Amino acid sequence: MSRKFFQLRLQVPLDRFDLEVEFTGSRRVTGLFGASGSGKTTWLETMAGLRRSARGFIQFGETVWLDSDASINQPPEQRGIGYVPQDHLLFPHLTVRGNLQSGRQRAAAGGHDFKSMLEDVVDVLELGSLLERGVRDLSGGERQRVALGRALCSGPRLLLLDEPLASLDLHLRQRILPFLQRVRDHFDVPMLVVSHNPIELQALCEELIVLEQGRIVATGEPLQVLTRPDIFPFAQSQGFENIWSARVRQHSEHTTSVVLGEADSPVTLTIPRVDTREGSSLTVSVAANEILLSTTEPTHLSARNRIPARLENLQSLGHHQLITARITAGLPPVVIELTSDAIEDLELAPGSSVYLLIKTSSITVYQ
Repeated sequence: MSRKFFQLRLQVPLDRFDLEVEFTGSRRVTGLFGASGSGKTTWLETMAGLRRSARGFIQFGETVWLDSDASINQPPEQRGIGYVPQDHLLFPHLTVRGNLQSGRQRAAAGGHDFKSMLEDVVDVLELGSLLERGVRDLSGGERQRVALGRALCSGPRLLLLDEPLASLDLHLRQRILPFLQRVRDHFDVPMLVVSHNPIELQALCEELIVLEQGRIVATGEPLQVLTRPDIFPFAQSQGFENIWSARVRQHSEHTTSVVLGEADSPVTLTIPRVDTREGSSLTVSVAANEILLSTTEPTHLSARNRIPARLENLQSLGHHQLITARITAGLPPVVIELTSDAIEDLELAPGSSVYLLIKTSSITVYQ
Protein backbone atom coordinates (compact mmCIF):
# COMPACT_ATOMS: atom_id res chain seq x y z
CA MET A 1 0.00 0.00 0.00
CA SER A 2 1.39 3.41 -0.95
CA ARG A 3 2.16 5.87 1.83
CA LYS A 4 -0.18 8.85 2.17
CA PHE A 5 1.74 12.01 3.00
CA PHE A 6 -1.33 14.23 2.98
CA GLN A 7 -5.03 14.17 2.18
CA LEU A 8 -7.16 17.21 1.57
CA ARG A 9 -10.55 18.42 0.47
CA LEU A 10 -10.68 22.20 0.25
CA GLN A 11 -12.90 25.10 -0.64
CA VAL A 12 -11.28 28.53 -0.44
CA PRO A 13 -13.08 31.67 -1.67
CA LEU A 14 -11.10 33.84 -4.08
CA ASP A 15 -11.97 36.99 -6.04
CA ARG A 16 -12.90 35.38 -9.37
CA PHE A 17 -13.57 31.79 -8.34
CA ASP A 18 -13.27 29.37 -5.44
CA LEU A 19 -10.38 26.97 -5.06
CA GLU A 20 -12.15 23.59 -4.87
CA VAL A 21 -9.81 20.61 -4.79
CA GLU A 22 -9.64 17.09 -3.42
CA PHE A 23 -6.37 15.17 -3.50
CA THR A 24 -4.31 12.50 -1.74
CA GLY A 25 -0.55 12.97 -1.98
CA SER A 26 1.37 9.68 -1.88
CA ARG A 27 4.67 10.82 -3.47
CA ARG A 28 7.34 12.62 -1.49
CA VAL A 29 7.75 15.50 -3.96
CA THR A 30 4.58 16.88 -5.55
CA GLY A 31 4.37 19.80 -7.97
CA LEU A 32 1.58 22.31 -8.59
CA PHE A 33 1.49 23.70 -12.13
CA GLY A 34 -0.80 26.19 -13.82
CA ALA A 35 -1.21 29.71 -15.12
CA SER A 36 -0.80 32.71 -12.82
CA GLY A 37 -3.95 33.14 -10.77
CA SER A 38 -5.06 29.52 -11.03
CA GLY A 39 -4.93 28.96 -7.25
CA LYS A 40 -1.47 27.45 -6.74
CA THR A 41 -0.23 29.85 -4.07
CA THR A 42 -3.62 29.77 -2.32
CA TRP A 43 -3.29 25.97 -2.07
CA LEU A 44 0.16 26.39 -0.48
CA GLU A 45 -1.00 29.09 1.92
CA THR A 46 -3.94 26.94 2.99
CA MET A 47 -1.61 24.02 3.71
CA ALA A 48 0.50 26.39 5.79
CA GLY A 49 -2.53 27.58 7.78
CA LEU A 50 -2.42 31.11 6.40
CA ARG A 51 -5.90 31.08 4.80
CA ARG A 52 -8.26 31.12 7.76
CA SER A 53 -11.31 31.32 5.45
CA ALA A 54 -10.60 27.82 4.10
CA ARG A 55 -13.25 25.16 4.55
CA GLY A 56 -12.77 21.43 4.33
CA PHE A 57 -10.24 18.90 5.55
CA ILE A 58 -6.43 18.55 5.62
CA GLN A 59 -4.60 15.62 7.18
CA PHE A 60 -0.83 15.31 7.13
CA GLY A 61 0.37 11.88 8.19
CA GLU A 62 -1.74 11.02 11.21
CA THR A 63 -2.40 14.63 12.21
CA VAL A 64 -5.51 16.58 11.20
CA TRP A 65 -4.61 20.19 10.46
CA LEU A 66 -8.03 21.31 9.28
CA ASP A 67 -11.51 19.91 9.75
CA SER A 68 -14.03 22.70 9.48
CA ASP A 69 -16.92 20.39 10.39
CA ALA A 70 -15.20 19.59 13.69
CA SER A 71 -13.98 23.20 14.21
CA ILE A 72 -10.32 22.12 13.93
CA ASN A 73 -7.89 24.58 12.32
CA GLN A 74 -4.35 24.29 13.65
CA PRO A 75 -2.39 27.57 13.53
CA PRO A 76 0.68 27.73 11.29
CA GLU A 77 3.20 27.36 14.12
CA GLN A 78 1.72 23.99 15.11
CA ARG A 79 1.87 22.44 11.64
CA GLY A 80 5.63 22.00 11.44
CA ILE A 81 5.94 23.54 7.98
CA GLY A 82 8.97 25.06 6.31
CA TYR A 83 7.61 27.71 3.92
CA VAL A 84 9.70 29.49 1.28
CA PRO A 85 7.53 32.21 -0.32
CA GLN A 86 8.28 33.91 -3.63
CA ASP A 87 9.84 36.99 -1.99
CA HIS A 88 11.92 34.95 0.53
CA LEU A 89 10.99 37.26 3.49
CA LEU A 90 14.39 37.01 5.15
CA PHE A 91 14.89 39.01 8.35
CA PRO A 92 16.75 42.11 7.07
CA HIS A 93 18.22 43.05 10.46
CA LEU A 94 19.90 39.65 10.90
CA THR A 95 22.95 38.08 9.33
CA VAL A 96 22.68 34.86 7.34
CA ARG A 97 23.60 32.97 10.51
CA GLY A 98 20.90 34.81 12.44
CA ASN A 99 18.29 33.92 9.81
CA LEU A 100 19.28 30.26 9.94
CA GLN A 101 19.19 30.25 13.75
CA SER A 102 15.71 31.78 13.85
CA GLY A 103 14.21 28.29 13.65
CA ARG A 104 16.17 26.93 16.61
CA GLN A 105 13.22 26.75 19.00
CA ARG A 106 10.94 25.04 16.49
CA ALA A 107 13.66 22.51 15.67
CA ALA A 108 14.27 21.78 19.35
CA ALA A 109 10.53 21.40 19.98
CA GLY A 110 10.47 18.81 17.20
CA GLY A 111 13.27 16.83 18.86
CA HIS A 112 16.04 17.82 16.43
CA ASP A 113 19.69 18.39 17.26
CA PHE A 114 19.90 21.97 15.99
CA LYS A 115 23.71 22.18 15.93
CA SER A 116 23.95 19.08 13.74
CA MET A 117 21.07 20.24 11.56
CA LEU A 118 22.62 23.68 11.05
CA GLU A 119 25.95 22.15 10.04
CA ASP A 120 24.17 19.82 7.60
CA VAL A 121 22.17 22.63 5.99
CA VAL A 122 25.20 24.91 5.69
CA ASP A 123 27.15 22.09 4.02
CA VAL A 124 24.44 21.03 1.55
CA LEU A 125 23.58 24.59 0.51
CA GLU A 126 27.20 25.85 0.59
CA LEU A 127 26.43 28.71 2.96
CA GLY A 128 29.62 28.65 5.02
CA SER A 129 31.18 31.71 3.37
CA LEU A 130 27.95 33.72 3.78
CA LEU A 131 27.20 33.18 7.47
CA GLU A 132 28.40 36.56 8.76
CA ARG A 133 27.02 38.61 5.88
CA GLY A 134 23.90 40.76 6.07
CA VAL A 135 21.04 39.66 3.85
CA ARG A 136 20.97 43.04 2.08
CA ASP A 137 24.40 42.19 0.65
CA LEU A 138 23.28 38.89 -0.90
CA SER A 139 22.58 38.19 -4.56
CA GLY A 140 19.23 36.76 -5.64
CA GLY A 141 20.62 33.24 -5.80
CA GLU A 142 22.23 33.57 -2.39
CA ARG A 143 18.98 34.84 -0.89
CA GLN A 144 17.18 31.82 -2.30
CA ARG A 145 19.69 29.44 -0.73
CA VAL A 146 19.43 31.20 2.63
CA ALA A 147 15.62 31.08 2.50
CA LEU A 148 15.81 27.35 1.82
CA GLY A 149 18.30 26.92 4.64
CA ARG A 150 16.18 28.87 7.11
CA ALA A 151 13.15 26.71 6.32
CA LEU A 152 15.16 23.51 6.72
CA CYS A 153 16.77 24.63 9.99
CA SER A 154 13.34 24.70 11.64
CA GLY A 155 13.12 20.90 11.29
CA PRO A 156 9.98 20.92 9.10
CA ARG A 157 7.67 17.97 8.58
CA LEU A 158 6.69 19.43 5.18
CA LEU A 159 8.55 21.87 2.92
CA LEU A 160 6.47 24.29 0.82
CA LEU A 161 8.25 26.05 -2.07
CA ASP A 162 6.42 28.83 -3.93
CA GLU A 163 8.01 29.54 -7.34
CA PRO A 164 11.57 28.99 -6.05
CA LEU A 165 13.24 30.02 -9.34
CA ALA A 166 10.73 32.56 -10.67
CA SER A 167 12.68 35.68 -9.67
CA LEU A 168 16.01 34.45 -11.04
CA ASP A 169 17.55 34.90 -14.49
CA LEU A 170 18.63 31.89 -16.56
CA HIS A 171 22.18 31.86 -15.19
CA LEU A 172 20.97 31.81 -11.59
CA ARG A 173 18.29 29.20 -12.37
CA GLN A 174 21.03 26.99 -13.76
CA ARG A 175 22.92 27.48 -10.50
CA ILE A 176 20.04 27.09 -8.01
CA LEU A 177 18.17 24.11 -9.47
CA PRO A 178 20.94 21.67 -8.42
CA PHE A 179 20.65 22.99 -4.85
CA LEU A 180 16.93 22.21 -4.89
CA GLN A 181 17.77 18.70 -6.11
CA ARG A 182 20.29 18.35 -3.27
CA VAL A 183 17.64 19.36 -0.75
CA ARG A 184 15.24 16.80 -2.20
CA ASP A 185 17.83 14.01 -2.14
CA HIS A 186 19.58 14.79 1.14
CA PHE A 187 16.73 15.69 3.47
CA ASP A 188 13.93 13.19 4.02
CA VAL A 189 11.23 15.87 4.00
CA PRO A 190 8.08 15.76 1.83
CA MET A 191 7.92 18.73 -0.54
CA LEU A 192 5.10 20.59 -2.29
CA VAL A 193 6.50 22.77 -5.08
CA VAL A 194 4.50 25.51 -6.84
CA SER A 195 5.90 26.48 -10.23
CA HIS A 196 4.97 27.51 -13.74
CA ASN A 197 8.38 26.26 -14.93
CA PRO A 198 8.16 22.79 -16.56
CA ILE A 199 11.93 22.29 -16.31
CA GLU A 200 11.87 22.79 -12.56
CA LEU A 201 8.91 20.46 -12.10
CA GLN A 202 10.38 17.65 -14.21
CA ALA A 203 13.73 17.92 -12.46
CA LEU A 204 12.30 17.88 -8.93
CA CYS A 205 8.88 16.24 -8.74
CA GLU A 206 7.56 12.70 -8.72
CA GLU A 207 3.94 13.74 -9.21
CA LEU A 208 2.33 16.77 -10.80
CA ILE A 209 -1.03 18.48 -10.29
CA VAL A 210 -2.31 20.94 -12.90
CA LEU A 211 -4.69 23.66 -11.71
CA GLU A 212 -7.00 25.77 -13.86
CA GLN A 213 -9.40 28.31 -12.37
CA GLY A 214 -9.20 26.64 -8.96
CA ARG A 215 -9.87 23.09 -10.22
CA ILE A 216 -7.61 20.09 -10.75
CA VAL A 217 -7.55 19.30 -14.48
CA ALA A 218 -4.72 16.75 -14.59
CA THR A 219 -2.53 14.65 -12.27
CA GLY A 220 0.25 12.14 -12.81
CA GLU A 221 3.95 11.74 -13.56
CA PRO A 222 5.30 15.13 -14.70
CA LEU A 223 6.42 14.19 -18.22
CA GLN A 224 3.18 12.35 -18.97
CA VAL A 225 1.07 15.27 -17.75
CA LEU A 226 3.08 18.01 -19.45
CA THR A 227 2.95 16.26 -22.83
CA ARG A 228 -0.82 15.90 -22.86
CA PRO A 229 -2.19 17.76 -25.91
CA ASP A 230 -4.37 19.97 -23.70
CA ILE A 231 -1.48 20.83 -21.33
CA PHE A 232 1.58 21.00 -23.61
CA PRO A 233 0.82 24.33 -25.36
CA PHE A 234 0.93 26.11 -22.00
CA ALA A 235 3.93 24.08 -20.82
CA GLN A 236 5.76 24.95 -24.05
CA SER A 237 5.01 28.66 -23.63
CA GLN A 238 6.57 28.47 -20.16
CA GLY A 239 9.75 26.79 -21.44
CA PHE A 240 9.23 23.04 -21.75
CA GLU A 241 12.47 21.08 -22.22
CA ASN A 242 13.60 17.47 -22.03
CA ILE A 243 15.45 16.93 -18.73
CA TRP A 244 18.16 14.33 -18.13
CA SER A 245 20.43 13.43 -15.24
CA ALA A 246 23.97 13.04 -16.52
CA ARG A 247 27.42 11.97 -15.37
CA VAL A 248 30.57 13.64 -16.69
CA ARG A 249 32.63 11.21 -18.75
CA GLN A 250 35.49 13.28 -20.14
CA HIS A 251 36.46 16.77 -21.27
CA SER A 252 37.87 18.11 -24.52
CA GLU A 253 38.99 21.65 -25.24
CA HIS A 254 35.53 23.06 -26.04
CA THR A 255 33.03 20.33 -25.10
CA THR A 256 32.31 17.77 -22.41
CA SER A 257 31.08 14.21 -22.92
CA VAL A 258 28.44 12.98 -20.47
CA VAL A 259 26.54 9.74 -19.93
CA LEU A 260 22.79 10.07 -19.53
CA GLY A 261 20.94 8.56 -16.60
CA GLU A 262 21.78 5.27 -14.93
CA ALA A 263 20.75 3.12 -17.87
CA ASP A 264 22.21 -0.35 -18.49
CA SER A 265 22.81 0.77 -22.08
CA PRO A 266 24.40 4.19 -21.55
CA VAL A 267 23.75 7.06 -23.96
CA THR A 268 26.59 9.51 -24.51
CA LEU A 269 25.86 13.19 -25.13
CA THR A 270 28.24 15.99 -26.09
CA ILE A 271 27.46 19.22 -24.20
CA PRO A 272 29.16 22.62 -23.87
CA ARG A 273 32.37 22.48 -21.87
CA VAL A 274 31.83 22.50 -18.10
CA ASP A 275 34.49 22.94 -15.45
CA THR A 276 33.81 20.02 -13.16
CA ARG A 277 35.57 16.79 -12.35
CA GLU A 278 35.02 13.60 -14.34
CA GLY A 279 32.42 11.36 -12.73
CA SER A 280 30.45 14.23 -11.19
CA SER A 281 26.70 14.54 -11.71
CA LEU A 282 24.75 17.33 -13.36
CA THR A 283 21.45 17.98 -15.13
CA VAL A 284 21.11 18.83 -18.82
CA SER A 285 18.12 19.86 -20.92
CA VAL A 286 17.14 20.53 -24.53
CA ALA A 287 13.94 22.06 -25.89
CA ALA A 288 11.53 19.82 -27.79
CA ASN A 289 11.65 22.09 -30.84
CA GLU A 290 15.47 22.09 -30.93
CA ILE A 291 15.69 18.39 -31.82
CA LEU A 292 15.81 17.35 -35.50
CA LEU A 293 14.97 13.88 -36.85
CA SER A 294 16.53 11.82 -39.61
CA THR A 295 15.26 8.47 -40.87
CA THR A 296 18.79 7.46 -41.99
CA GLU A 297 22.11 7.69 -40.20
CA PRO A 298 23.43 11.16 -41.04
CA THR A 299 27.02 12.03 -41.88
CA HIS A 300 28.97 15.26 -42.40
CA LEU A 301 26.78 17.29 -40.06
CA SER A 302 27.76 19.99 -37.56
CA ALA A 303 25.38 18.55 -34.94
CA ARG A 304 27.61 16.56 -32.58
CA ASN A 305 24.83 14.38 -31.15
CA ARG A 306 23.25 11.78 -33.44
CA ILE A 307 21.33 9.37 -31.24
CA PRO A 308 19.38 6.35 -32.55
CA ALA A 309 15.82 6.13 -31.23
CA ARG A 310 12.46 4.49 -31.86
CA LEU A 311 9.25 6.50 -32.05
CA GLU A 312 6.59 5.54 -29.51
CA ASN A 313 3.74 7.99 -29.96
CA LEU A 314 2.55 10.94 -32.04
CA GLN A 315 0.01 13.48 -30.75
CA SER A 316 -1.62 16.25 -32.75
CA LEU A 317 -1.11 19.87 -31.69
CA GLY A 318 -2.89 21.49 -34.60
CA HIS A 319 -0.30 22.23 -37.28
CA HIS A 320 2.37 20.50 -35.20
CA GLN A 321 2.85 17.02 -33.80
CA LEU A 322 4.32 16.05 -30.45
CA ILE A 323 6.47 12.94 -30.77
CA THR A 324 7.82 10.76 -28.00
CA ALA A 325 10.86 8.64 -28.82
CA ARG A 326 12.74 6.05 -26.76
CA ILE A 327 16.54 6.12 -26.83
CA THR A 328 17.12 3.46 -24.18
CA ALA A 329 14.99 1.55 -21.69
CA GLY A 330 16.55 3.23 -18.67
CA LEU A 331 15.63 6.82 -19.60
CA PRO A 332 12.33 8.67 -19.98
CA PRO A 333 11.16 9.15 -23.56
CA VAL A 334 12.44 12.15 -25.48
CA VAL A 335 9.84 14.69 -26.58
CA ILE A 336 10.20 16.27 -30.03
CA GLU A 337 7.97 18.84 -31.71
CA LEU A 338 7.73 18.75 -35.51
CA THR A 339 5.38 20.19 -38.11
CA SER A 340 2.73 17.85 -39.47
CA ASP A 341 4.19 18.36 -42.96
CA ALA A 342 7.61 17.14 -41.81
CA ILE A 343 6.09 14.03 -40.27
CA GLU A 344 4.16 13.31 -43.46
CA ASP A 345 7.22 13.83 -45.67
CA LEU A 346 9.34 11.52 -43.49
CA GLU A 347 6.48 8.97 -43.23
CA LEU A 348 6.91 8.79 -39.47
CA ALA A 349 4.73 6.50 -37.36
CA PRO A 350 4.93 4.68 -34.01
CA GLY A 351 7.70 2.11 -34.27
CA SER A 352 9.76 4.09 -36.80
CA SER A 353 13.54 4.01 -36.31
CA VAL A 354 15.10 7.47 -36.40
CA TYR A 355 18.17 9.46 -35.38
CA LEU A 356 17.85 12.42 -33.03
CA LEU A 357 20.08 15.31 -34.05
CA ILE A 358 20.97 17.69 -31.21
CA LYS A 359 23.40 20.60 -31.49
CA THR A 360 25.77 21.04 -28.58
CA SER A 361 24.85 24.73 -28.40
CA SER A 362 21.15 23.90 -27.88
CA ILE A 363 21.87 22.02 -24.62
CA THR A 364 21.48 23.82 -21.28
CA VAL A 365 23.58 22.63 -18.35
CA TYR A 366 22.51 22.95 -14.70
CA GLN A 367 25.38 22.65 -12.22
